[in-house]
Amino acid sequence: MTLPIMEDPRRVAPAAARNRDPIMAALRHLLPAEGLVLEVASGTGEHCAYFAQSLPGLVFQPSDPDAESRASIDAWCAGIPNIRPALALDAAAVDWPLEHAAAVLCINMIHIAPWSATPGLLRGAARLLPPGAPLILYGPYRREGVPTASSNEEFDASLRERNPEWGLRRLEDVAAAAAAEGLGLGKVLEMPANNLLVMFRR
Repeated sequence: MTLPIMEDPRRVAPAAARNRDPIMAALRHLLPAEGLVLEVASGTGEHCAYFAQSLPGLVFQPSDPDAESRASIDAWCAGIPNIRPALALDAAAVDWPLEHAAAVLCINMIHIAPWSATPGLLRGAARLLPPGAPLILYGPYRREGVPTASSNEEFDASLRERNPEWGLRRLEDVAAAAAAEGLGLGKVLEMPANNLLVMFRR
């Protein structure tokens, strides 16, 4: 009897391998030493697997609204003891399937989602985090008075062509929405390939 060949559910995002080390270097200084880190929109799961192995004192809770992405996340993270099974979580939803976290991490979501996902993310993070805890965002942004790199302009155009609700956000708009939820802007770090790592604190 021939057994069916099981398809590997792991997805691959080439950018994850390129940016994981610079992000990891920043996270070492920004994340708490222990506690639960909720990753919103974990995508393939490659980042979560890498970060959890590098930071064994933390427990990582990956999440994604897409079932195939959650299957990829769980496949990448299988056997890593400080990672929980991926949760179905939509950043824009009013209710999240989690009550507290020591930190919230979100990589490359804000520009590949409708704007409603951003205030939803900020509102949910403010509800889960204790005072002083970080919300860490990574990705490309526009900034007032700072020229946008041509590569980011091209990326923005391609995103809006795919979906008019997508596109690079103004950091000032994100910061204003965060302030409305009681999240103060802490650090803005320049990252490779014209990305930013932005930290807010509850």
